[in-house]
Amino acid sequence: MDRAAQMTAFVRAVETGGFSAAAREMGLTPSALSKLVTRLEDRLGARLLQRTTRRLQLTAEGEAFYARARPILAAMDEAEAEVAEAGASPRGMLRLYSGSTFGTHQLAPAIPRFLELHPAVEIDITISDQPLGAMQEGVDLAIRIGPLVESSLVARRICNLERVICAAPGYLERHGTPRTPDDLQQHNCLWITSLPALRRWPFDTDDGIRVVHVDGNVVTNNAETVLQLALAGVGITRLSDVVVAESIRKGTLVPILADWHHVEPVPLFATYPSGRNLSPKVRAMVDFLVAEFGSAPWRQAHA
Repeated sequence: MDRAAQMTAFVRAVETGGFSAAAREMGLTPSALSKLVTRLEDRLGARLLQRTTRRLQLTAEGEAFYARARPILAAMDEAEAEVAEAGASPRGMLRLYSGSTFGTHQLAPAIPRFLELHPAVEIDITISDQPLGAMQEGVDLAIRIGPLVESSLVARRICNLERVICAAPGYLERHGTPRTPDDLQQHNCLWITSLPALRRWPFDTDDGIRVVHVDGNVVTNNAETVLQLALAGVGITRLSDVVVAESIRKGTLVPILADWHHVEPVPLFATYPSGRNLSPKVRAMVDFLVAEFGSAPWRQAHA
């Protein structure tokens, strides 16, 4: 007995307002569809529809059954689509969102490798430090840094970032190298104004974590600008290793206070809205990001 066909016939008859329209959608004759609904009613032992020459009307039992049957059929359709898509090749436009920190230093250089693996995918990347909110309309996948608060998102952790205190050799030659956290009070420090907490630098001491409130004569709301100021010798900064790793490898920035600095792992996530089938192109990008960056390769380069 095809219970799914009977349920589908009933739901489509209700939604289209008649047997004829529902039958056309299902590729059946009106009489065949009517028989499916009748068999459903016989099996349930209840009348679901009042049939007149002009329209169908739900009975109380029909309303209750329709309310339960509709999401069941929707779930069946979603399950079938998900399985069908799982074997499909990634293709089409993929709209990505990333903050400037990760997007500039890691995502953009990696995109050619992704396109080599999936040449049928096109990519539209939005690089911005503006808050995305729950999920910007039209974005398929967002790369997010820090704890997530939106319950509407599905998140897969890519890796953890770590912050590094560093300065240009030229700055240290002119002003000296801080040896203790207290020494920072005598130095020019750079931070990101859009994240006020990044002005408070934590250090491990015998008495626990101590926070030093730094100060400086230049501020900005963008990590890339802070990096350029640090490279120019303007001051000492504390940025994510994903931003400064290349400069440290080249020697244009030097880590300082590493023995004191309290490491604060910052999660990096790939996120997408819940309740949406994960398309092959999104799944391919998520898997690529984890494979490419899961080991934090920038950190290994200067370890």
